[in-house]
Amino acid sequence: MPNPKRKISKSRRDKRRTHIKDVAKTIGIDQTTGEAHLRHRAHWYEGKLYYKGKVVMEKAEK
Repeated sequence: MPNPKRKISKSRRDKRRTHIKDVAKTIGIDQTTGEAHLRHRAHWYEGKLYYKGKVVMEKAEK
């Protein structure tokens, strides 16, 4: 069986593992609209931009 030539440090190993994330944990439900969205991100719902349950911006009419 192949073996590593050098020991990989804990910090180097952990840096590599930080990019592996579970997407299911990062999805939240907005209490105001009831829509599913990515946590810590603003999301559009019915022409309005919501963040933390509050309207941040409304879509401009053309």
